[in-house]
Amino acid sequence: MSMADKWNQTALLVIDMQNDFILEDGLMKVNGGKAIVPNVIKAVDIARQRGILVVWVVREHDPQGRDAELFRRHLYSPGNVGPTSKGSVGAELVDGLVIKEGDYKLVKTRFSAFFATHLHSFLRTEGIKSLVISGVQTPNCIRQTVFDAVALDYQPVTVIVDATAAATPDIHDGMVRFWCLTHLMVERGAAISDCSCIVAFRKKKKKVLERSYLRGVNGGEDLAIVGGSAKRGEVVGIVFTIAHEGWLC
Repeated sequence: MSMADKWNQTALLVIDMQNDFILEDGLMKVNGGKAIVPNVIKAVDIARQRGILVVWVVREHDPQGRDAELFRRHLYSPGNVGPTSKGSVGAELVDGLVIKEGDYKLVKTRFSAFFATHLHSFLRTEGIKSLVISGVQTPNCIRQTVFDAVALDYQPVTVIVDATAAATPDIHDGMVRFWCLTHLMVERGAAISDCSCIVAFRKKKKKVLERSYLRGVNGGEDLAIVGGSAKRGEVVGIVFTIAHEGWLC
């Protein structure tokens, strides 16, 4: 399969990068969200350059909260605009992220982008077989979407760790460690530099992935550049793949 064919069968999901989750005064602010905006922008730019389908996954709720989870319905009341209410400023994408012609917008009302939506049927219609995940937040919408994608046999499912975030670095890192250490078919890990090149591990051992993530290792016999170019010390995060091999860049 050519790289062009591979990219045509890949979609980038950008999850919940909305004002209410990202801005300082957002009603559901994810503390780590603002810091990843530049890397999400880079990931989207790279996807478009390669002909990868960009899917904007957003929460939009009924202003009365009738389609929100039970534990969140108290946030919606007459006269108050609840989180990511349809048509509100809070539901809009954060500045710098723009839906363009050829992109696709999907509205969800739960953690997973697949739950009670038509995402799976849409992706299959588009011939999509692999997914790349970015956005917020790691233990909730990212995790649930990844698990459902794996269950639906997308191969590979790739998470860009420096283009995803949680309420705290510890929560985000803990989720990554969980993926690395559990038997979730993690076969390869990679460091990413400015979302433009991939440094992939030759070895598939989960210990190599975890050690390199925790220590920020970039180099040594375990690493090999497979796309673009990178200088030692420039790595800003980790990409890891659940299921089989495959990369965004």
